[in-house]
Amino acid sequence: MKITLPRGLIYTLLALGLAAGVAWAFRASLSVWVAQKVVSHRLASELKNELIDGLHVGLCGAGSPFPDEKRTGPCTLVVAGSKLLVFDAGNAATRNLGKMGVTHGQINAIFLTHFHSDHLDGLGELLLQRWISTGNAKPVPVYGPPGVQRVVAGLREVYAQDESYRVAHHGEAIVPSSGFGGEARPFEVDGQRDLVVYQEDGVEVRAFAVDHAPVHPAVGYRISYKGRTVVLSGDTRASDAVRLQAKGVDVLVHEALSEPLVRAIGDAALQAGRPNVKQLMSDIVDYHTSPAQAAQVAQDAQVGYLMLSHIAPPLPIPGMEKAFLGDADSIYKGPIRVGIDGDFISLPADSKEIRVSKRF
Repeated sequence: MKITLPRGLIYTLLALGLAAGVAWAFRASLSVWVAQKVVSHRLASELKNELIDGLHVGLCGAGSPFPDEKRTGPCTLVVAGSKLLVFDAGNAATRNLGKMGVTHGQINAIFLTHFHSDHLDGLGELLLQRWISTGNAKPVPVYGPPGVQRVVAGLREVYAQDESYRVAHHGEAIVPSSGFGGEARPFEVDGQRDLVVYQEDGVEVRAFAVDHAPVHPAVGYRISYKGRTVVLSGDTRASDAVRLQAKGVDVLVHEALSEPLVRAIGDAALQAGRPNVKQLMSDIVDYHTSPAQAAQVAQDAQVGYLMLSHIAPPLPIPGMEKAFLGDADSIYKGPIRVGIDGDFISLPADSKEIRVSKRF
């Protein structure tokens, strides 16, 4: 049987084939063109300009020291009106902030909860990118409890040679040496009171002491803007301070560690002849909060949304989130989520609306 194609269809197929051949032949040039368009759009955009006026919180790092494909070192982004605030800077903070659409040079302030390495091992890179990406002439303020001076000064020393190379290569007009590093802004709180540590353009950040002993000092933060409020617990045991600060807030971002899952890792380590890891796993459960305890804090405080972060241990197998939560979702009656990198919550100004999305 002979099939005859319409002449118009033949010409269309030939044209498509020719176009595909041309595209293949010039694929390298086309890929560069597409990349330029993407980069141009990225450089011209800025996250805070895309968002509705209000308070926004994103997880630029939802993990712990454990390696986790979905959760990198602790980092929380808060966008309040025109202000970009970063809380802790774990190992992928700079990259994940970029994925969220943040221009690093626009970051207004950085806040540290305490000085465990997983909360600041991305800080040096973040300070560097905040300096060079827009040629900042002033260092970024880095707020934290006593000891933040030592951290900031240490990173300045670590990156001092890098600074000299960049200034020598690009010149003061492009990377002013005056903008290098960070400016430590220490504050001190005790268990009896909170303290306003930042207040600009209607944005207020309060710090309060939490219990992460033997790590001291350790703090959490309460951020408010135009009738909306977020509390970040920092690393802590189940805490009355967090419960008090979180009373009636829109979102509570609370750390969470599953004791049964961590102990299972310890038991496996002992079977593998790693008694040191067994001991480490036994030790860490006593200065963190379980998902159920975090849920109880959220329920007692009547918060609008509970986002669990600083997730330990990793949850690499489907279904493990349920095991991780345990009874938490029956204790807290509101929405609860086991956070992953890129989670984003928007709280439009002067409303009760809570919008949940993903930035990457």
